[in-house]
Amino acid sequence: MNNKVILFLNGEEPTDVPNLSEYQKIYCTDGSYNYLKTLGIVPDVIAGDFDSISTTSFPKNVEVIHTPDQNFTDFEKVLQIIVDQNFTSVDVFGASGKQQDHFLGNLNAAYKFKDRLLIQFIDNYSTYNFIPKHFTLENVAEKIISLVPFPETKGITTTGLLYPLNNEDLNLLERIGTRNKAITNKVKITYSSGELVLFVMK
Repeated sequence: MNNKVILFLNGEEPTDVPNLSEYQKIYCTDGSYNYLKTLGIVPDVIAGDFDSISTTSFPKNVEVIHTPDQNFTDFEKVLQIIVDQNFTSVDVFGASGKQQDHFLGNLNAAYKFKDRLLIQFIDNYSTYNFIPKHFTLENVAEKIISLVPFPETKGITTTGLLYPLNNEDLNLLERIGTRNKAITNKVKITYSSGELVLFVMK
């Protein structure tokens, strides 16, 4: 059974919305509800502190979850709800663009939940996510690939990239691996320790 859900945040609005029938549930934070409403999309769950929305009137079949705790972001709180509702995978739209501090905060939230939830971010330019120590990409020839340590990744080895890494280290304050390029359809990435965020440009 498909155990994947979709989540909309209040960043840059996606130019293309995927086939929603592929997801078990549609989640959104309060700030993204107006965008969904303009598209005629009714979410299954709307959550947040409701400081980014003027209405409190929602369709009866929408589960409204008020999460006022200011010690956590709306994104963190809705990720916890998704975990609590026993889902294991989520595609996240609207996590980047507009206010870039939110983008960094969203990456931080994804890091906290990466062991409990498979989180893939999708925006108008790329997909990005934390990857495991052994990872393979398919059908990516000619695409721009970036490897960003979070904050440090050791022993990275790649095959299929224009500028390969051979048991090398990346550090957010010293050296990162942005704007590489796939030269084959299949790219393999391994690393020994740390955390690594993979960006694949569309």
